[in-house]
Amino acid sequence: MTQSSPEPIENLTIDDSKVTLLGTAHVSQASADMVEQLIDSKAYQAVAVELCPSRYQALVAPDQMAKMDLMQVIRQGKASMVIASLAMAAYQQRIAEQFGIEPGAEQRRAIELAEKHGLPILLIDREIGITLKRTAAGLSWWKRWTLFTGLLLSLISREEVEEEEIEKLKEGDILETTFAEFAHDRQDLYRPLIEERDQYMAARLLQEIRDKGHEDILAVVGAGHLKGLKEKLLQGFTDPRKKIEELEAVPEPARWPRYIPWIIVALVITGFVIGFTRSPQLGWELVGNWVFINGTLSAIGAALAAAHPLTVLTAFVAAPITSLNPTIGAGMVTAAAELWLRKPTVKDFHDLRRDTTRWTGWWRNRVSRTLLIFLFSTLGSAIGTYVAGFLIAGKLTGSS
Repeated sequence: MTQSSPEPIENLTIDDSKVTLLGTAHVSQASADMVEQLIDSKAYQAVAVELCPSRYQALVAPDQMAKMDLMQVIRQGKASMVIASLAMAAYQQRIAEQFGIEPGAEQRRAIELAEKHGLPILLIDREIGITLKRTAAGLSWWKRWTLFTGLLLSLISREEVEEEEIEKLKEGDILETTFAEFAHDRQDLYRPLIEERDQYMAARLLQEIRDKGHEDILAVVGAGHLKGLKEKLLQGFTDPRKKIEELEAVPEPARWPRYIPWIIVALVITGFVIGFTRSPQLGWELVGNWVFINGTLSAIGAALAAAHPLTVLTAFVAAPITSLNPTIGAGMVTAAAELWLRKPTVKDFHDLRRDTTRWTGWWRNRVSRTLLIFLFSTLGSAIGTYVAGFLIAGKLTGSS
């Protein structure tokens, strides 16, 4: 380790190639200065950065967000992922504004200088979507829910980030620290966010060395990854490509939760049949309860997201029907209605990341507002399904 440097540095020799690991603080100007000093020394043939393709694009080409097909994102079930990513970015931006620092400045500087010197840029981190999915797969449903709701609550929080969190950012990993802000147990996050990514980045570096033959590589990574990355590089992998494929695999979710919505639908329809069998009056009363409760709660969710009045009405009409068809959700219908009534402009997409740093911006920007309408109307319909289901069961039991 180089002791004269304020930032930790490890120099390794891997397969006859020299690899310099620079441990940076993602919120430190000193780290950005050290990156500049090392790259300007012209001692390297390639620069590796702790970024995946998605994060790289977000950093160098934020306007790419304007090309997002919002309805396709919702149909593919990626809306929650986009909301979580925007919430994390908003939290990090809040840190930047509060303390006058720029998260990820050293990565951006490394990219700019690598391009200036004509050096290849190696994106060695795992795709953030895969990391989030593997993180969620390792948590119980309750911990996933508390983590996601914590991220959502951060949207309306005006609470300042504590100095303690800033120090953790300086010492560790920005993804882990951001998630841990809303998690009760950091240990659940360590493996997918740190240990697995150490392995992944080591495998990517080995793959680049063996495939491209780079003789001198500067790898700019968070200080929290330095020790693990060094160990994994020295340990090596017989087949880096196979290791990468293993770490990119998303665990298959359990099959049994898929049947729960269909079971609920079967029980509700059975309840209607029993009600009409006993008396038409009771049957229509149960149907009325189902429509009113499910529709009202979904409409309230849409209204809380500042949906267009016709979208709120759509939520009321669609929710009781979509709740009886698990292949389509109320949120999908309300989002489609909102997009038809108030289509996002190019400016909305362009301003999305900036607007979502303030909770009011989530409701003002048409893109983020549509995502909230999808989420809130879906939650309202889901709550309505259980409330109405229990009410129907109670009335059938009481009338037996």
